Amino acid sequence: MKRSARPLLGALAALALVAAACSSDDDSSTTEGTEAASTEAPAESDPPTTEAAETSDPPSTEASESSDPPSTDPPETDEYPDRDTFVPLTDVPGVSDDEIAYASLATKANNPLGSNIKDAYNEGINAYFAWRNSEGGIYGRDLVLADEIDDELTSNQTKALEIIGSDSVFGVFVATLLFSGAEALEDAGIPTYVWGIASADLNGRTNLFGHNGTGCTTGCTARVKPYLASTIDAKSVGVIGYGVSENSKVCAVGDRNSFDRYEGETGAKVTYYNDDLAFGLPNGIGPEVTAMKDAGVEFIVTCIDLNGMKTLAQELQRQGMEDVVLYHPNTYNQTFVEEAGGLFDGDYIVPSFVPFEYETDLVAQEKYFEFMAAQGSELAELSMVGWLNADLAFTGLLEAGPEFSQESVIAATNELTAYDGGG
Repeated sequence: MKRSARPLLGALAALALVAAACSSDDDSSTTEGTEAASTEAPAESDPPTTEAAETSDPPSTEASESSDPPSTDPPETDEYPDRDTFVPLTDVPGVSDDEIAYASLATKANNPLGSNIKDAYNEGINAYFAWRNSEGGIYGRDLVLADEIDDELTSNQTKALEIIGSDSVFGVFVATLLFSGAEALEDAGIPTYVWGIASADLNGRTNLFGHNGTGCTTGCTARVKPYLASTIDAKSVGVIGYGVSENSKVCAVGDRNSFDRYEGETGAKVTYYNDDLAFGLPNGIGPEVTAMKDAGVEFIVTCIDLNGMKTLAQELQRQGMEDVVLYHPNTYNQTFVEEAGGLFDGDYIVPSFVPFEYETDLVAQEKYFEFMAAQGSELAELSMVGWLNADLAFTGLLEAGPEFSQESVIAATNELTAYDGGG
């Protein structure tokens, strides 16, 4: 039994704890204003005359009985009053009088993860577009995912150039493991919305927008994982990543730096570090787990895929280390976790969005569930990524106004300072 009793998909508790750790409470209050108020009795004066009251009619109470107190709530205003305004546009790629067309470029064939990327991602985009189109679309036009392209893992740049050459879509959605077409899409000036797993591909680019913002690309620090280690009182930490993936190596460096920075506060120290594992762990991970066992590792932070996580968890169990808690970067996959039995029980995962298991009153979450169900789609991490990418595309259009262009949508999106994806 792992020391953390929380199941993997109940990791909302971890998310809430992180939020608490990153916030500060100010319970200070003051009574200075009330103390300054005078409590001295008013000076004595002659009683007021009652003559007028005796000779005049009593004041009417009709108005006070029938009127409501004045409202203190400001009137609701429509932030985007021009959403239904149609303006004819010419020479805007992918835009007709009836629709705004987009393409998606995602990985299906040759996906080494074995997970559902392309189909789930497109389902999220289509569900979002269906919601907005049910409201009347935008600027008198429907949003349409006109072309769903498989980049086959290694053909991302080739397919991106084909999209650019067609000049037939307004924007592009991308969910790939190897974003080789990033520079081409940037140079073409096409609004591009991306599964943000590789900050190096997005950093410094003005028209490529990740679903979760663009993070540091040089191994910068963050407090989340050291804090999670502290919640289970773990003092010895292992950090692992793949040697063939620059993203994985940067991730591992950042994790090591984070634990180094917060060691004084958490007491958690990296005692095992390896960012040179073979992708997919084809030869297993037995020697590495043995080394972590010898180092007394209690908490393992990883930068590897979900299949690698399963191999790691199985090896930990085989070596009698099932009490070691794992941090999963890519395992928010209900079916995968269920099929693993209790292998991941007690581990941590912090999704980049509100977990499906957490009930909220957010309209966007309600609509996601509703429109995913309407098209017969299963809830999945990549579908939510597609949904969030589509929401940012829609928001950029709203901000640009009815006489929009690719350039104005890019500029408006870059001006956003408080975007929250609906929640």
